[in-house]
Amino acid sequence: MELRRYPRLRVSAPFACAFSLLGLKRWTAVDRNGLGVVLDVSLRGAKVMSIAAMKPGDHLAVSLRIPDQLTAMQLDATVRWGNDQLFGLEFISVSLSAESRLKKFLSRAASACV
Repeated sequence: MELRRYPRLRVSAPFACAFSLLGLKRWTAVDRNGLGVVLDVSLRGAKVMSIAAMKPGDHLAVSLRIPDQLTAMQLDATVRWGNDQLFGLEFISVSLSAESRLKKFLSRAASACV
């Protein structure tokens, strides 16, 4: 049983994302920006695989390249956990447009799994 407030959907075909640190840390970060692959996603977060060294508490600008959408979606996120090359993001600021796009993607992806 899923206990999350916003259940995550495992993505059948992982998609790309790009991210960079926000705030003062960005000036001293060497390997903390980069590209990743989204493995699961919800309205409020995602699990990402990347070689970039993310740490819990890092604040990121994230660009999600959701399949079948023409433009990337821009979000702010905080890293909540990390384990080797995986880390979990919590989306901090989600615009109404981004929320609508995420809902549309999640709805289509969930119906394709049935």
